[in-house]
Amino acid sequence: MSFKTAVARIRIRALMAAVVIAGISSAIVFVLWVGARQVSQGSLSSGEFASFILYAGLVASSVSTMAEVWGDIMRAAGAAGRLLELLQAEAQIEDPAQPSHIPQAEQASIQFENVSFHYPANPGRTAIDQLSIEILPGETVALVGPSGAGKSTMFQLLLRFYDITSGSLKINGVDIRALSLAELRGMMAIVPQEPVIFSANALENIRYGRPDASDAEVIAAARAALVAPFIERLPEGYQTFLGERGTRLSGGERQRIAIARAMLKNAPILLLDEATSALDTEAETLVQRGLEAAMQGRTTLVIAHRLATVQNADRILVLDQGRIVEHGTPAELSRKGGLYSRLASQQFGLHGLGADHHHAPQSDIRR
Repeated sequence: MSFKTAVARIRIRALMAAVVIAGISSAIVFVLWVGARQVSQGSLSSGEFASFILYAGLVASSVSTMAEVWGDIMRAAGAAGRLLELLQAEAQIEDPAQPSHIPQAEQASIQFENVSFHYPANPGRTAIDQLSIEILPGETVALVGPSGAGKSTMFQLLLRFYDITSGSLKINGVDIRALSLAELRGMMAIVPQEPVIFSANALENIRYGRPDASDAEVIAAARAALVAPFIERLPEGYQTFLGERGTRLSGGERQRIAIARAMLKNAPILLLDEATSALDTEAETLVQRGLEAAMQGRTTLVIAHRLATVQNADRILVLDQGRIVEHGTPAELSRKGGLYSRLASQQFGLHGLGADHHHAPQSDIRR
């Protein structure tokens, strides 16, 4: 729709420009020819002739803008058409008619029970295949595996951006499809790989995590996330404008703003999506300290390609082609010599990573 409108706009603008230029040139030549004859015959004075030329120039300049105005109208029509499409679009994920409520919402357990899913755009490929896992309240679980293994899909299903194809996905024993979207997503805070920084000051950017928070609560969250020191060094402190998309901040500082938002929201479930993947070592250390503070007392799911960032996780789930192929502590997985061990060997150049970590063995994938 937008492309067709743009093509029509360009064609009409080109045609109108040609017509207007030809018309203006013809009109000026005609005025000069008639005026010159009348001046030579004495029926028109030189001043009147000059006036006619001035009027012809004014009319020509006015008419020449018509092509530009019409082009702008066509451009606006294309944009308006796209906006109307978006406004008329109906969400496929809707609230249930009579939503349930989550009991004991201060803490959260997550249960995937034989969950399968395929994306609507690719129904022939199973993104999640018969996945079953229970994550206990306050537990930190890392999801690792090659690209396309299903890690981000688990997050999207948990946030209910898509509905599962089969099985059930529960929080505290309640199927998420029985919850209102506001209550479900209110249970979760997320630190994405590329956090969005708005064209506002530092205080308002953190307050985005909970819009009704007071200034004191925002500052407390910033201190807990270890973001306060660099904010207080800014020219105007918390009132400092951060620029479009946080152009005045480094990558690590933007990530720490996102961590402060998550801590301000104080949700029982924390989702970390490659929160340190694009950072240098020094920035990663600072962000990791903030993440450790944010994870305290929360059920945490971590997507990580850099295995060094998840060595303190309670459990690591190794996914491949939508299935959990390995699970356990870093030390246990390194000794197994499976996919995790190969990934660790590629990243660290050694086998047996995590031998110094002492965790209780996990004999059941559900705990």
